[in-house]
Amino acid sequence: MRAVVTRVKNASVEIGGKVNGQIGQGFLVLLGVGPADTAAQAERLADKVCGLRVFEDENGKMNLNLEAVGGGLLVISQFTLYADTRSRRPGFTGAAKPDVAVPLYERFMDACRERGFAVEHGEFGADMQVFSQNDGPVTILLDTDAMQGAGGS
Repeated sequence: MRAVVTRVKNASVEIGGKVNGQIGQGFLVLLGVGPADTAAQAERLADKVCGLRVFEDENGKMNLNLEAVGGGLLVISQFTLYADTRSRRPGFTGAAKPDVAVPLYERFMDACRERGFAVEHGEFGADMQVFSQNDGPVTILLDTDAMQGAGGS
């Protein structure tokens, strides 16, 4: 799984001109699922995202996590994170098909909720307009293939 995690002051997603999800301070998560991804990877990624210490403490250091600031998550499915960009016209055959991707997208969001976080979301496969007020900006790229055995605080 791949995620682009952006620290935001607020974010929202519209589908067909109507707000489908919105948050205040927290993370906008663009989430891509690969064909070989598993529920265990969704759990590990949720743990990593929810524990990221990228919010400033009283000394201006990025030391606080989502829980410490009372933040939420806006999760948007993003198959384009698996784009093959060897040519000028990207191919997307590296992304999981919906029968694999949808349950793992849902598992990731459920895992975040189980950790006590409010989770808003878009609609898998929909034409969405995503709005955000980036904070910093702070943007982190996570890939579960690169996280194998990774830990730390």
